[in-house]
Amino acid sequence: MTLTEILPTLRSSLPPHLDAGVWPRTTRWSERGDLRAGGVSLAALAAEHGTPTYVVDEADVRERCRAYAAAFGAGDVAYTGKALLSIDVARWVAAEGLGLYAGSAGEVRVAALAGFAMDRVVLYGSAKSTEDLDTAYAAGVGTIVVESLGEIARIAATAPAGQRVLLRVLAGPADCADRRFGLHIADGEAAAAVARIAAQPGLRLAGFDCSVGHQLNRFSLYEQELGRLCSFAAANGIVPERLNLGGGHAVAYRPAELDLALGAFAARMRAVLHLEAGRHGLPAPRLTVSPGRAVVARAGVTVYRVLAVTETRTGGRLVAVDGGMSDCPATALCGSRHSALLIGRAGADLAPAVVVGRHNDADDVVVPDASLPADVHPGDLLAVAGTGAYHHARATNFHLVTRPALLAVADGRSRVLVRRESLDDLLARDLGR
Repeated sequence: MTLTEILPTLRSSLPPHLDAGVWPRTTRWSERGDLRAGGVSLAALAAEHGTPTYVVDEADVRERCRAYAAAFGAGDVAYTGKALLSIDVARWVAAEGLGLYAGSAGEVRVAALAGFAMDRVVLYGSAKSTEDLDTAYAAGVGTIVVESLGEIARIAATAPAGQRVLLRVLAGPADCADRRFGLHIADGEAAAAVARIAAQPGLRLAGFDCSVGHQLNRFSLYEQELGRLCSFAAANGIVPERLNLGGGHAVAYRPAELDLALGAFAARMRAVLHLEAGRHGLPAPRLTVSPGRAVVARAGVTVYRVLAVTETRTGGRLVAVDGGMSDCPATALCGSRHSALLIGRAGADLAPAVVVGRHNDADDVVVPDASLPADVHPGDLLAVAGTGAYHHARATNFHLVTRPALLAVADGRSRVLVRRESLDDLLARDLGR
């Protein structure tokens, strides 16, 4: 028998296990059920800043940047800012030597304010606005990703002479890739784009960009992509300088899930690229990657306050919190696979619960199958893991609810990166008054 079987009261006094692959790397339990990240009490942050509040662990972000730099070389990694971007987050990424994939004029402006070397910034996007392009030119963005035939003439007519471009291609079968995100090799679109770029003396085709998929932890799809890209380059007489192997590297949201084995992945991709390039008579291009979610997802925690606990007709529990789908777009983006913990006090034995939001919507589910103490009640605090990517970035004002603050924690201190939105902020844009 285990000690907790002999002494059942001991089991209820022990905090739940913290999985290092799911929670920020600095997360630790402290006395009386308090959870700390970056050496800072999450309960104390809730008391000072209110809830919901996004918390991001700076050390976790920096360590994951370093892991990518060690695997690929810092100069060959560009963080995709759409996952999470603020001026300070961009500064962390720049300080670790990574570049940035920016998808809008706003993200380019943030990169400039953060002090990025702009030749390390790449502007991408399937439908770039005039503002996006003009802002990129003015800032001196080094590379622009061409993603449609129609934009080649636009970029050629407006870009500085010698503008470096990457061509985003879809290397798989024409019927199995979303046409918004590149030009198909299979139906001749990509070859036509190469010819159009070559006909523009002001543009320089530096190589290819691709997006293989999302939440991938197997290497085979990437390997197939490398083979098709090398074959395409050779068939069209192109010697690419670089090849950006894009796509979302898998992130574990729950303990049983696997993320991408980064070191093994980098070694395997280099080997395959050299093999495929040699097989097609090409010098091996520079291999780059552009992770987003994989850098920041596990560094983020959202702290909520429980507003209500109700029993369903089938005997289940609904635990309603003061946020929801406006700040946690979990259902659409990561399958509502988040983990949740009671923080700020010790709880009773765990029991199943569904954590729901404050919005009057059936889709407003934060964690559909949580395990929370049986005595959870209004006023309690919950911490939800894995919210660093696409939560702050995609927060909305649904129901005219204000967006949470974004806080950073590191070395026992916290600071506000993005302040909490107020009702006055919302109403200031409404000119009906």
